[in-house]
Amino acid sequence: MQGAAQNNSASILENKQRVLADKIVVFVGDKYVLYSDIQNYLADFKRQAQAANIEDITIPDPCQVLENLMIKKIFVLQAQRDSLPLSEDEVDAALENRIRSYIYQYGSKEVLEEVANRSIFQIKEDFREPIREQKLSELMQNKIIEVIKVTPVEVSDYYNKINKDSLLVYESEVELNQLVVHPNADPDVESYVIKQLNDYKRQVETGVKNFDYFVKQYSEDPGSRENFGQYTLNRGDKNWDPNFFSAAFRLKTPGQVTPVIRSKFGFHIIQLVKKGGDEVVVKHVLRTPPITEAETKIIKNKLDSIRKEIIQKKMSFNEAVNKYSDDENSKFTAGAILDRNTGASFITIDALDKDLVLAIKGLNPGDVTVPLEFTDERGRKGLRLVYFKSRTTPHKENLKDDYNKVAQRVLDLKKQVAIENWIKNHIQDFYVLIVEPYKSCPQLAKWFQSQN
Repeated sequence: MQGAAQNNSASILENKQRVLADKIVVFVGDKYVLYSDIQNYLADFKRQAQAANIEDITIPDPCQVLENLMIKKIFVLQAQRDSLPLSEDEVDAALENRIRSYIYQYGSKEVLEEVANRSIFQIKEDFREPIREQKLSELMQNKIIEVIKVTPVEVSDYYNKINKDSLLVYESEVELNQLVVHPNADPDVESYVIKQLNDYKRQVETGVKNFDYFVKQYSEDPGSRENFGQYTLNRGDKNWDPNFFSAAFRLKTPGQVTPVIRSKFGFHIIQLVKKGGDEVVVKHVLRTPPITEAETKIIKNKLDSIRKEIIQKKMSFNEAVNKYSDDENSKFTAGAILDRNTGASFITIDALDKDLVLAIKGLNPGDVTVPLEFTDERGRKGLRLVYFKSRTTPHKENLKDDYNKVAQRVLDLKKQVAIENWIKNHIQDFYVLIVEPYKSCPQLAKWFQSQN
């Protein structure tokens, strides 16, 4: 098998050496790593550290980066050998998300194209194969670790081996729940917005203006506006608004536009871009009718009454959330406000938005705030009651209070060991050719040994 792989790689090298010989630093099977791949990895690492305001960070050396890229290549190759399923629609969806994030980062599509000196189409084509490989690598790693579990005995053994002077110290954290209500706009205002959207639809269908024009000029969806309102929907995804979701899948032919539909975010018209299998690519225009002080006051009075019932013990906060909250995510978590990075219900004060920090200042566990106005991540105005459920005191890590955190560390370590063992046991299954000066990298010695 290795002989065949050697001949295959030699053939690849002969075919590419005229163009890429000065740039290729390693072959792994029929995949290769370029010098520019290493430099781009390091540049991205530094940019991410700067964006996160991380100082005193250790920059990996080129040898470490090269090994990481080589490991990714063997995951990709093994995923292909195992025929792990990855559709072009999944690649397209990941590609759209990547481009959308770049547009958001740079502020507009035009600025991104100027910085990259390439059109959006060219940028997408540049990223298509790297994203495909990233997805295949992730599929393979998930296959390796999907059976990894931890037991209470393993967690206890791990914890008991930690030097007591080395135990983590946790700062104070709070546990908060919220009851969210979004005011409804005045019916006359809603009718005016619907009339405008119907006019957009008419102009698109008669060829007066194209759909992209109305997205750029009027859409109020910050997540897709700079990407011309485009989203990729999969039938298995349950996170979409049901009205939006069903309307998108009812479209039959590219260019077709839906009637005006209502979702929890406002009113939309949706245009079909393409449709295939279980996925559909659409563009949309979102208009959110403005909320006046009158509608806000109605909801504030309603929340004042709910708060009074909670304080008088006529209903619990959880019961109030189930009965009155219109935030679907909150209903599944009893209104818990979760840490955006970890998903944990306990959050440090500095992870809360400043308005919420001020609102809970001076409160004790069991207290409920007065109605608070806020704007969610999609720009919708709402009001909420916040329940101060509990507060932890600063403490050293212990299994009673911190079992889940310790268990997650044990699980992560077991997954890391499983990945490392898999790599160690499978390096010999792949032909590797490394060129100077990277042959001298000490961490790559095992790759040479696997070929002997």
